[in-house]
Amino acid sequence: MEARKLWKVVGSICLALFGVSILFLTPDPAAAQAKVEYKWRFASAWTQKVRNDSIQIFCDLLSKYSTGRIQMTFKPSGLLGTHDEIFHAVREGSIEMAVYAPYVNIVPGGMLNWMPWTVSSYEEAAIAYAPPNGILYKVMDKAYEEVGFKLLWSSPMGPYGIGNKVRPIKTPDDFSKLKLRVSASLGFVRTLENMGKGTGMTLQTIPWADLYNALQTGVVDGCWSLWGSLVEERHYEVLKYYTALDWGWDCCNIAMNRKLYEKLPQDLKDVIFKGGREAEARDYKERKKTDEEYKNKLAASGLVIYFPAAAEKEAFRKKANMLAVWDELCKPWLEKHYPGQNMTKKILDELDKVRLAAVKK
Repeated sequence: MEARKLWKVVGSICLALFGVSILFLTPDPAAAQAKVEYKWRFASAWTQKVRNDSIQIFCDLLSKYSTGRIQMTFKPSGLLGTHDEIFHAVREGSIEMAVYAPYVNIVPGGMLNWMPWTVSSYEEAAIAYAPPNGILYKVMDKAYEEVGFKLLWSSPMGPYGIGNKVRPIKTPDDFSKLKLRVSASLGFVRTLENMGKGTGMTLQTIPWADLYNALQTGVVDGCWSLWGSLVEERHYEVLKYYTALDWGWDCCNIAMNRKLYEKLPQDLKDVIFKGGREAEARDYKERKKTDEEYKNKLAASGLVIYFPAAAEKEAFRKKANMLAVWDELCKPWLEKHYPGQNMTKKILDELDKVRLAAVKK
């Protein structure tokens, strides 16, 4: 009898252990769905920490929200090529997704992403660039569609001001006889030309990589710059004055191969935009926080920073004659893609509403 009882106890223990083993060996239902269906690469030519951290979060969120069906590997800092090489690789489909500056040589409608005197703050940008209904999101999605891409979300670098080594710039007349560096961004060039018209100001195209030396050696007196560039590119070391004019907005775009996007099931399209909204919100928050930290650092460095009042900014804006700039640079593209719709007026009217909404927030 004792032996039988002993064997019953042993048997019960074995059954219990077997049950536990089954419990641990049985696949979790969520894990069972985690079969990788899409192995993608996300490429960036840049090294900016705030942006790259946001993109890595985005990649991780795609895996999380798709329960592992999408596996995204982030390759920053030019590991997969230069900016333009990455653009063409995504266009042909050898890379799936990337972040771009929509220069007009690769995105003909790209000038609409950052026309001067449109967006001037993070609050405005968060409305204007927000998918699916932000006015700049909608028009830029059309611009990317033309070249085979789907726009997902946008990553800001903040507002542009103007720095120089000669005098504070408080009115358009203060551009008098200054030599300023410009790039090939025609919207910015035309706007700056108009703001300095009649002052004897001259403009010189200089590569971004050569700007520090050009300022240091006196080839130019000043340039447009960002809070981030003043610190990270050390522009503050070779400038004396900076006017926070907020006359332009720097923003890059996260986009993917459009044919690939269109073939996806709707639930994964939703996953991409859900992850994008969260990554974009994080990007705005951290970029704005970093800008505030940079402002404090720059003030302590001795750089003389001038924050013009709204009326002072309006004097620059009025002299910029932006309607003429839009007619020259934007109207031909807009008429081609939105014939007879007077899109310049529609966009500018919508941006006026965005400014009011941002103030209310």
